[in-house]
Amino acid sequence: MNKKLKNDAVDHLFDAVLQLRTREECYSFFEDLCTINELLSLSQRFEVAAMLSDGNTYLEIADKTGASTATISRVNRSLNYGNDGYNMILERMRPQ
Repeated sequence: MNKKLKNDAVDHLFDAVLQLRTREECYSFFEDLCTINELLSLSQRFEVAAMLSDGNTYLEIADKTGASTATISRVNRSLNYGNDGYNMILERMRPQ
């Protein structure tokens, strides 16, 4: 975990996120918290991570998501050298 990121305000935000129970609650909270572009950027990065995890190429990902190669590369670096957050969630979301 990045020590620069951990503070009381971030803990408070994460505690709030952990209280969300439905997709509709997520929409309500995140639409208030983020701009539309911020939310779309976050969802694009997550889609890129899922596609990289599934073995898609940068070209396939760029074509489907509209993500730049810089974004795809940044997400790929997080998948390979990050804190395993993407991998943890993607594994949990895989059909059993």
